[in-house]
Amino acid sequence: MATVTENQHAALHARHQAVLPDWLATYYARPIALAYGEGRHVWDAEGRRYLDFFGGILTTMTAHALPEVTHAVSEQAARLLHSSTLYLNHQAVELAERVARLSGIPDARVFFTSSGTEANDTALLLATTYRRSNQILALRNSYHGRSFTSIGITGNSAWSPTSLSPLQTLYVHGGVRSRGPFARLSDAEFTAACVEDLEDMLGQANGTVAALIAEPVQGVGGFTSGPDGLLATFKQVLDRHGILWITDEVQTGWGRTGDHFWGWQAHGQSGPPDILTFAKGIGNGMSMGGVVARAEVMNCLTANSISTFGGSPVTAAGALANLTYLLDHDLQGNARRVGGLLKARLEAVGAGLGIVREVRGRGLMLGVELVAPGTDTPSPEAAGLVLEAAREQGVLIGKGGRAGNALRIAPPLSLTVAEAEEGAAALEAALKQAQSTLEAQSGPAGGSVL
Repeated sequence: MATVTENQHAALHARHQAVLPDWLATYYARPIALAYGEGRHVWDAEGRRYLDFFGGILTTMTAHALPEVTHAVSEQAARLLHSSTLYLNHQAVELAERVARLSGIPDARVFFTSSGTEANDTALLLATTYRRSNQILALRNSYHGRSFTSIGITGNSAWSPTSLSPLQTLYVHGGVRSRGPFARLSDAEFTAACVEDLEDMLGQANGTVAALIAEPVQGVGGFTSGPDGLLATFKQVLDRHGILWITDEVQTGWGRTGDHFWGWQAHGQSGPPDILTFAKGIGNGMSMGGVVARAEVMNCLTANSISTFGGSPVTAAGALANLTYLLDHDLQGNARRVGGLLKARLEAVGAGLGIVREVRGRGLMLGVELVAPGTDTPSPEAAGLVLEAAREQGVLIGKGGRAGNALRIAPPLSLTVAEAEEGAAALEAALKQAQSTLEAQSGPAGGSVL
C-alpha cells in the first residue's frame, strides 16, 4: 500500500502536469521533488538521500548548502535584496573585476545576466552589432539555450523546436569526435578536415560572418568535444576574416574540466576568445550568468540598456563567496584528481559491458555513451534504464546527446574520493542492470531494442 508521502508526491506530479507545459521535461517514471541538500547529497520529499552527480544541471558547483555562500546570501538579503543596474552595486563591481581578471580577455568588460541563455543572447547581440551581420557559425550537435535567438544557433535537433530565427546559422563539424564522417581520422587529420569544412562553409556565406559560437565541451550534446587545439586552429581562420570567437562556458567554466579554468584554454594557442559567456556554477544554484568581452566589442551598442536582475546584490554576494571558496580550496585541482579517478573507474566498468560505447570527458564533466548491446546503435532506452536504476542505487545523474543515449555525470567540484568510489559502484550496478534488461528483451547478440 502506498505511503502518505508517496501519495503526496504523486499528487504534486498531477498538479505539475495540470498547470505547467507538456514540453517541460522531468526525469524518472515517478518524478521526485528534492527537499534539501548538504555537501554532495540531496534528500527527496520522501526522505531518501541521494549522491548528487548532476548538480541541478552542472549548477551546484561547490556544494549544497555551502555555509560560506548561504551566510553571504542571508547577510545581504537582510540588508537589500534588489536595486537593478540603475544604481551602483559594490558586490557586482567586485565580482566583475575578479571575473574580468580570470577571463584571460584583455581590457575586459563584464555584463551580468540572470541565465546562460540570456548570456548567449547578449553575446549574439554584441557580435551581430559589432560585425553588422546576422550570420553565425555554430557547431553541429550544439546547445546554447532556449530563447528564440539561442534556439536559432542550436545544432542539436532534439532541443530545437522551431526553424524560425532572426539569424542565419551555418553549422560546421568539430563538436563530436567519435561519430560522423571524420570519426576514423587521427586527431590531426580530424582537425584538418574540420578546418577544411569551415573554409568551405565560409565560401558559401553571403558576405560578412559575425561570429563562431562554440562550447569547448558540448553539454546537452552529451559531453562531446573535438581534439584539443581544434578551436585554436579555427581561430586562425576566423582572424583572417575578422570573425569573432564566442566561447560558451556556461557548463565548462570555473575549473570543472580540471585541466583548465575555462574550456577555451584547451584551445588557447591562438589567444583568448573575443567574447566569453558564463552562468550556472558561478551562482551555485542562484540565477547568475554573464558575458565578458573586450571593451571594443562590449561597448559597440549605441542604445540605452539596463539589467533589472543581472548582478543583483544578493546573487553577486553569493557568487563572490562561491568563487572565493572555489579558488581558496583549489576545486579545479580536485576536479582533475577526483575526476580522473572516477573516469578510470567508469572506463574499467565500461570495458566489460556491451551497452557502453564510450566513456569521455574531462575533470568532473564525464559522459558515457550507450548503445544497444553488441551494436553501435545509439540506445536512448539504455540511458533511460540506467537513469532509473542509478536513482534506485541512490545516485542522481543526467542524460543528453542528440539521440538521448549519453549519461551526463557532473558532481559538485568538492566531490571526495570516497564519494567518487561510491558513485562509481552504484553506476556499475545500474549499467549491469540495464544491460541485463536489454539482453532479456533482445538477446545477448544485440538485436534491435528500438
